[in-house]
Amino acid sequence: MKRILITGGAGFVGSHLSERLLNEGNEVICLDNYFTGSKKNIEHLMDHHYFELVRHDVTQPFMIEVDEIYNMACPASPVHYQYNPIKTIKTSVMGAINMLGLAKRVKAKILQASTSEVYGDPAVHPQPESYWGNVNPIGLRSCYDEGKRCAETLFMDYHLQNEVDVKIIRIFNTYGPNMNPNDGRVVSNFIVQALKGEDITMFGDGSQTRSFQYVDDLVEGTIRMMNSRNGFTGPVNIGNPVEFTMMELASKVIELTHSTSKIIHLPLPQDDPLQRKPVIDLAKKELNGWEPKIHLEEGLVKTIGYFDNLLKENQ
Repeated sequence: MKRILITGGAGFVGSHLSERLLNEGNEVICLDNYFTGSKKNIEHLMDHHYFELVRHDVTQPFMIEVDEIYNMACPASPVHYQYNPIKTIKTSVMGAINMLGLAKRVKAKILQASTSEVYGDPAVHPQPESYWGNVNPIGLRSCYDEGKRCAETLFMDYHLQNEVDVKIIRIFNTYGPNMNPNDGRVVSNFIVQALKGEDITMFGDGSQTRSFQYVDDLVEGTIRMMNSRNGFTGPVNIGNPVEFTMMELASKVIELTHSTSKIIHLPLPQDDPLQRKPVIDLAKKELNGWEPKIHLEEGLVKTIGYFDNLLKENQ
C-alpha cells in the first residue's frame, strides 16, 4: 500500500484518479479547494477507510508524509482559468513550488499534470514532445499556457538541482463523466446544448481539429507514467492521435443524443489553436505500449449518460 497525495483530487480527472488508486489498494489523500472541483465527484469515496479529503489551496504550503504526489490542481478550461488569470498562474507556479518542496522533504515521487497547451497554436503538426511550442506570452490564454510551461521548468530544475524524482505528462483534450457542465469545453458544451435542445455554438467554421481521449485512458497513462522506469522524467504526451473536426464532433453528438439542435457559428476566440494532435510514440515505448483504447462514440455514449442524469437531477 502506498500513501498517495492527489492535488485537485475532487476535479474531473483527479476524481477518476482517486477512485482508481483506491481500488488498487492505496491510501489516497485528496486535496482540493473546490474552485472547479466538486465534492459530488468524490462523495461515493468518502466512506472508504483509506480515503481522506482535505480542503486546501495548493498556493499555500502543505505538510504531510506521502510516497507519491500527483499534482493535478489547476483550472483547465478557458472559462475557469480566464475568470481569475492571476490565481491561475499562481496555482500552476506556486502550487508546483509547494508540492516540489514537499516531495523534496519527504523524498516522494511527484508527477506533474502538464498540458498540450504548452504547444500553443502549433506550427508543427502533429506535436511531438521535442516541439517547443508557439505560445503567445501576453494573450488571454497565457495564464494557463505559460503557467504550465513554468511548472515544467520547475519540475526539471528540482530534478536536476535537488534530485527530486519527477514525472511530467502533457495531457491532450480529455472528456468523460465528472466534467463540469459549465466549463466551456467543447465536448461538455455540445452535449449539454444538444440534451437541452439548444443551438450548438460552433466557434469558427468548425474545420479546426482536436483529438479526444476518454478519461479512463488518461488515468491509465498517468499511472503508468508514475510507475515508469527510474530516470525517465518525460515530458510525455498522453492523448489520442485520432483527429476530428469540430463539425464532425457536433454531428456525432447530435446523432447520439437524438437532438433537434441546430449548429450556429460564432467568431473564433483569441489564440484558439486550429490544430491539436499528439505524437504518442514515446508513450508507447516507455509506458508498456500505452495507447487509447476507448473509441470516441463509446466514450461519448458514457459521457452523454452522465450529463443526462445530471440535468435531470437539477431540473
